[in-house]
Amino acid sequence: MNARLAADAARLAGAAVPQQVAAGAWRLRAAARSPTLEAWCAAHRLDCAWVPEERRFAELRLLAIDMDSTLITIECIDEIGALLGRKAEIAAITEEAMRGEIPYAESLARRVALLAGLEEAALEKVYRDTLALSPGAERLIEGCRSQQIRTLLVSGGFTFFTERVRTRLGIDEAFANELEVVDGRLSGRLRGSIVDAGAKAARFREVAARLRLQKSQTLAVGDGANDLAMMAEAGVSVAWRAKPRVRVAATHALDFSDLDGVLNLYT
Repeated sequence: MNARLAADAARLAGAAVPQQVAAGAWRLRAAARSPTLEAWCAAHRLDCAWVPEERRFAELRLLAIDMDSTLITIECIDEIGALLGRKAEIAAITEEAMRGEIPYAESLARRVALLAGLEEAALEKVYRDTLALSPGAERLIEGCRSQQIRTLLVSGGFTFFTERVRTRLGIDEAFANELEVVDGRLSGRLRGSIVDAGAKAARFREVAARLRLQKSQTLAVGDGANDLAMMAEAGVSVAWRAKPRVRVAATHALDFSDLDGVLNLYT
């Protein structure tokens, strides 16, 4: 948003002179909550969030974030499937799960079964050639690190990728599914329990309890139905470029901002 649009938004909200808080981000103090302003922002492809004055970034102590289609731009399992000519088939199941139309555990078992026989070495090709960080991902994690906020990467994806992304960004912890490998090839099964919505929420609670945090000191960011239980555990939840069901349930929805737009939801 530029200064002219910020001034127009301030007039619509009956707010004081807009205050720029980041590149393209403005805070409108003493603004009246207005559906008109929300519709205007949507028409201009701008995110709009109503942020309590007392919310402080310095008081946040835990950020939990989903990986596939949130911290990174791809769904890893879809791209693995592409190496077998099964991307469309797997992606269709992924979409059903992210919309909450089928249980995540069921969808994951079906998709992983379709990967049977693929050489484990092919996963490195997906990481090297296809996986990319979402815009603003590095700035979001750096912002948390600067305030000594614990970061948790929690994913229904695979440890092969979460561990590499965790190391790359300096994230404190990661939690994901482990693909079973037999004789150098994917078996079409997982090792251990499936990391689904319930498991994500349980890990979030465990980390928050370990750090002795109040709910108000926690934040969760996700995009799909399997993030909803975790997001419900957090003091603030952000649906980033998310499915409609997730947008409705979250504290805030960011549809156009880069991922570091999350930082602008705190004062």
